[in-house]
Amino acid sequence: MTMKIVVIGGGPGGYVAALRAATLGADVTLIEKENLGGTCLNWGCIPSKIMKHTADILQHAQNASDFGIQIDGPVLPDMAGLMARKNKILTSQRAGIAGLLKARKVDVIHGCARITGRGAVAVTAQDGTAKTLNWDKLIIATGTRPMNVPDFLFDGKKVLSSNDILVLDHLPESMTIVGGGVIGCEFAGIFKALGTQVTIVEAMSRLLPLPSVDTAMSRLLLREMKKQKISVFCDTVVTACDTSGSGCRISLAKSPFTDNPKAKDPKTDTLSSDLMAVCIGRTPLSTDLGLDTIGLDTVGPGWIDVNDRMETAVENVYAIGDILGPSRVMLAHVASHEGLVAAGNAMGENETMGYDAVPGAIFTMPEIGTVGLSEDDARKKGLDVDTASVNFRVLGKAHAIDEIAGEAKMIVDKSSGRVLGMHLIGPHATDLIAEATLAIEKGLTATDIAHTIHAHPTLAEIMGEVAAKATGMPLHG
Repeated sequence: MTMKIVVIGGGPGGYVAALRAATLGADVTLIEKENLGGTCLNWGCIPSKIMKHTADILQHAQNASDFGIQIDGPVLPDMAGLMARKNKILTSQRAGIAGLLKARKVDVIHGCARITGRGAVAVTAQDGTAKTLNWDKLIIATGTRPMNVPDFLFDGKKVLSSNDILVLDHLPESMTIVGGGVIGCEFAGIFKALGTQVTIVEAMSRLLPLPSVDTAMSRLLLREMKKQKISVFCDTVVTACDTSGSGCRISLAKSPFTDNPKAKDPKTDTLSSDLMAVCIGRTPLSTDLGLDTIGLDTVGPGWIDVNDRMETAVENVYAIGDILGPSRVMLAHVASHEGLVAAGNAMGENETMGYDAVPGAIFTMPEIGTVGLSEDDARKKGLDVDTASVNFRVLGKAHAIDEIAGEAKMIVDKSSGRVLGMHLIGPHATDLIAEATLAIEKGLTATDIAHTIHAHPTLAEIMGEVAAKATGMPLHG
């Protein structure tokens, strides 16, 4: 008898799981309450990169004379045109996903799902009609939404979520971004390039205070932001936001959460800006799923715990993606791989999920790519490591494209020479990290990379340069 699999959530984890399960012969139904593609396509990865590409083009155009190009008249951003382009691309991408699902004979239902017991889920469609589906295996991929803060709730006008930022119909003169993590730092670079005065307020001692991001990358990013005239307040929190006037009057205080024992009070206790964007975390979308009907408990605010086969504590129920919470890796490409693992196991295969070689791609200005251990994490684990760093300015290609700011840092096991971590900040770092990801996945050494011929003149030469330095045979670095 054909296996019936229901997938709740059509994001990068859910739709990939549905495609995989269908390919393996299952009768698959995918339930999505909004648009296919989930947060990544509709409210995250893709729309923000569309905006970043426009910001990059604008910067290049404004500096055209440096490249021997003369432009008569001002070069200005067009928010209406940018949003129209974004919407066109998103519509096309959603249609592409729908086409893939249709080709694999996945039944897609747009509506809200609620589990009603083991083997059953009720779906209320967008037109109000309801139906009950039966399942042999269930994959939960419902994801998250932006975290709201009670002291300054989102209003969509002056206090914005990361979702609200992506539908702005005008370019604000000034913006304060609460949170110097991935989302906050990406938006800071985008809006500064588009012409907005930007301030970041971060509670920890550095930008991008993530274990996966080496502190050297954070330091260089801060330096570049200062060059771009982005104001940054670390060790600082927002305590209140008064929106009664024409803009936002923002109150600041020293952070009680910082890891800096020498943190000082901020230089000012108030900021004023047109808008305040809050980018400090995500909330799980598990509250209304009916998990109690199958005896599935959650962790913390609603995260779902799984093993390395993506199995929950309830038999035949799997969970993938951001709903797993920060104990896993909350990235779209990780969700997709988790979807492959969950679908394969639901169909009788024996697959496990590993997180040792997960690349991180951060689209700041300049970009950051990471994989494996940071230096701090390696030393905390008691590993005996060497590190090597090389600046992007040693590359001819970096000078040719006038993007010389950046650094590559490699973390190497001292006894074996095996690459344990790679951290890049610089032009196209999010693309360049792929080579290091493969190296870590396959257990390659710095010598292996150093002896690999890299084409000249390319930015990929940075991998050969830093590997050569790690082996004690530096070239240009």
